[in-house]
Amino acid sequence: MKRSLLTMAGLVLGLAACERQGVNPPTEPAAPVQTAEVAPPLAPAGLDPVMPGAGPATFVGRWAGQPGWCARTTGPERPVTITPLRLDGYESSCAITSLAQVANGYDAALVCQAEGQTTRERVRLSVQDDVLRLTWLNRDDAVILLTRCAAPVTPEPAE
Repeated sequence: MKRSLLTMAGLVLGLAACERQGVNPPTEPAAPVQTAEVAPPLAPAGLDPVMPGAGPATFVGRWAGQPGWCARTTGPERPVTITPLRLDGYESSCAITSLAQVANGYDAALVCQAEGQTTRERVRLSVQDDVLRLTWLNRDDAVILLTRCAAPVTPEPAE
């Protein structure tokens, strides 16, 4: 028992003797750990940096039926906005409930709200350069081609 108490007292005194200089206060984060720089992995030879199906970045963005529609923020002739979780357009808003990579892009299952009704849709998103091929898999493979819009614009002034 005495030996246990002496050991415990020694540990407590040892910890009390430690200097607190090595502890950073919450307002002063520690310096980053220095490690050797590692180059990012290279893409396989012969492949474009952005390939169909190379990640959501290929289809995320604003897309329009015609390039002139990219500047519009209201009305039916405005861009569709696609995120990894949503596909939103004029009078319709869809949640992407599943996303599966396929050879030429992604197959997505959507739950859409449009004009007070809920529908389930399946689409394929395939990107080549700045063109999105949106294929409606449950609508006889109907295809819509959309052009990538530049960064978001400020809203048009009210008339």
